[in-house]
Order: sequence, then C-alpha cells, then structure tokens
Amino acid sequence: MADKTIVLITGGNTGIGYESVKALYASPNAHTILMGSRSLEKAREAIKTIESEIPKSKSEIIPLQIDIEDDTSIDNCYKEVESKYGKVDQLVNNAGGSFDTVMSAKPGAAGIREAWNHTYSLNVFSTEVFTQAFAPLLLKSSQPRLLFVTSGLSSLTLSASGQRTALAQPIPKGWPKSTVSSMIAYRSSKAALNMQMLEWAKNFQEDGVKVFCISPGFLATGLAGIGKKKMKEMGAGDPSVGGTFIKDVVEGKRDEDSGKVIHRGGLQPW
Repeated sequence: MADKTIVLITGGNTGIGYESVKALYASPNAHTILMGSRSLEKAREAIKTIESEIPKSKSEIIPLQIDIEDDTSIDNCYKEVESKYGKVDQLVNNAGGSFDTVMSAKPGAAGIREAWNHTYSLNVFSTEVFTQAFAPLLLKSSQPRLLFVTSGLSSLTLSASGQRTALAQPIPKGWPKSTVSSMIAYRSSKAALNMQMLEWAKNFQEDGVKVFCISPGFLATGLAGIGKKKMKEMGAGDPSVGGTFIKDVVEGKRDEDSGKVIHRGGLQPW
C-alpha cells in the first residue's frame, strides 16, 4: 500500500474544516489528516465524533494544536509536523473568521478598527505567515497542493454587478450607512486572499505545486455569527457540501484549475 498522504487543515475542528476532515476520512484513499485546532481538547472531541460516525477508514486523524495568529504556536506546529512526517502533501488554509458585527457592537472608530484589524489579522496576515512557515515542508512532497478557502463574496466582478450578501438590506439615502450587513471587512479580506493565492501560484510555478482558492458557496456555518439555523432559513447549504468539494481538490480532481478561484461548478469570476 502506498504511504498515506499528509493533509494539514487549519480550523479543522469546526465548520467547513471539520466537514473536510470528515470527507477525507470517509474517502477510499488513505490519508493522514492533521486536524489543526487552537484547542487540542476540541480537536480530540471532533475526532471522536467523526470516528463514531465512520467506524471503518483507511485514514487516520491526528489532532494538531495551531493558532495561526500566534507565531509561537506556528513555530511549535511546524517543528511537530517536520519531526513526525517530514513533509506536508496538501496544506489547506481554512482557518478564518468574520468580525463585521463588531462595528455595530462598538460604534465609531474603535469598532471599525477592531473589526478590520481582526479580520485581516486572521484571514490575511496570519494565513500568509503560516503558509510561509510551512512552504519548505510542502516542497518536500511529490504531489503538493496548496488551498486557500475564500468566499463567493470576494469576487470584484460579481460585486460590481450588484451582488449582495444574504444579510444585506436596502441602503437608504443619507448618513450614517451601515456596512455590517455587506460584510465589507470580511469580503475585502477574502479578495486580498485571492491575490495571495495568485502570488503563491507564481512563486510555486517551477516547483510543481498546485495552488487554488476554494469558494465553497453559501453554507450554514457559524462564520456569520447569526446561527446555523438562521442561515439555513436564508438558503444556506449544508457544510458537508464544502467538505466534499475540498476533499475532491485535495485528491487531485481539479488540478487543471490550478491558479484559479474555483467553486463546485467551475470557476469564480475575479
């Protein structure tokens, strides 16, 4: 039997990350799945749930402590993965968050700064630091893939054509204007992530690394802070759909679309 591929997924204990781990564990292909989580306890609980639902698998799930906003955590995580596995075959940058609601909770400059700083710190800056740290291990793989989880809200083309979020309300004339329902900080950070992906695709062009931005679609996760039930009422799909999609990309089913923003049905406009 061939060696298991090493797949590292940040934010793997919840939401789309959790569903990605679950889909890979259920796959007929063999993987060592490193479930990245800020809390090892939460990772272990999530793993127990997956293993109880899928009693037979060719794969294994290993809990891995990683807080991508903490440089010490990144360094410790790198050392652990390097010493145990010596490489990473697929790196899935899934950890992220939306903090636009802070702007309504803390009106004024303080709320704006906190929302934008935290959004970019997690979704952009920390993702870049983490990827830079793990790039050497990715280059030791014979089949490396690098995934960034973006959003349909990141598309400049769709936004310019009038695309709005599911939370958006009509914008009346006058001031002040609410930017919370547009998720402006979140969608701006994901647009920045798309640019990061493009640059990583260029950087890795001669190394054979397949690089993607994954746009999983409007799914009922805890991301927006309004509850999964409410999101489903608004038309959000099940997070497992995103997990299966990421599993397919990890296993090479979309390699021809490397360097692009992709969704389940094809390519997302820039």
